[in-house]
Amino acid sequence: MMRPVDAGVATGAFMQIGIRFPHAFSANVAMALFMLPAIASAQSGGCVIERDAGTARQIMRCADGVTITAEGGARFNVVDRNGDGRPDAVSLRNKAVLVDVDSVRHAGGFQVVTPQAIAAVRGTQWAVDVKNGTTSVFVVRGRVAVRRPSQRPTVVLAPGEGVDVTAGNASLTVRRWPLPRVAALLARLGQ
Repeated sequence: MMRPVDAGVATGAFMQIGIRFPHAFSANVAMALFMLPAIASAQSGGCVIERDAGTARQIMRCADGVTITAEGGARFNVVDRNGDGRPDAVSLRNKAVLVDVDSVRHAGGFQVVTPQAIAAVRGTQWAVDVKNGTTSVFVVRGRVAVRRPSQRPTVVLAPGEGVDVTAGNASLTVRRWPLPRVAALLARLGQ
């Protein structure tokens, strides 16, 4: 039985991503593909990973319309929950990722799961940042549903809106983010 690779750090030199691949791929082959030097690109499961020139950011583009941009030093795993060899979730531990999902090409939705929140969509572009015990979610395009992993209710964010999720039971408050905050987060992700 295939086990997911338990790695996920985007650095200036390497990007390691944990992803479950179809049985045709071994965990060792998958890991070797994803640990190539950042100046090269790696390809597997219909996805290509490359370094954003002149930065520590890494970009994973998948044939099914999913693009994940990881801030340098971001710790995360890319997950294929249904075993079809294509990513359908990111487990993010710290720093930020920008996820762009083309709903025409990617069926079934996509999630970013953090210790504090789950952000799920069908087709959109949004950023998720984890630091100091807080998960911040901001929507660039489309709509994103956000909730705590163990609790309901869910809030739905529209473009320009964000939410900060911490541990506990406090209500999730959707806010329109000020432009300086948006610009600072998106600049970290090359936007």
